[in-house]
Amino acid sequence: MAKKVLFFCGSDDPQKAFPPFMLASGAIASDMEVSMFFTMNGLNIIKKGGAEKITMNGSPKTLPEFIDIIKEAGSRLIACSAGFPIAGITEEDLIDGVEIGGVATFISLAEEADVVLSF
Repeated sequence: MAKKVLFFCGSDDPQKAFPPFMLASGAIASDMEVSMFFTMNGLNIIKKGGAEKITMNGSPKTLPEFIDIIKEAGSRLIACSAGFPIAGITEEDLIDGVEIGGVATFISLAEEADVVLSF
């Protein structure tokens, strides 16, 4: 059975937005099951047009390229519904393929995960 890793993505600051995607790509390459949970300003990463605005010099890929890798691997991208009013977004603002979940979703995933990383 594959090890499970959960990434908590709570920021759109490039210094915090890029590492979970870099690590998730490595986890996928290591045959781990990846879930990424986005809340607060981290929701801007999975907002339509949001990832394109977040850049980091020297990164091996752009955030949209990392998102494609994660989605193509069948990993889960989950938007925290509790963060929608705080971030000022709605479900319609999200990119295709993003699931909606709440606090209970994160807790359930964290209980099942072998590794939980927070950014």
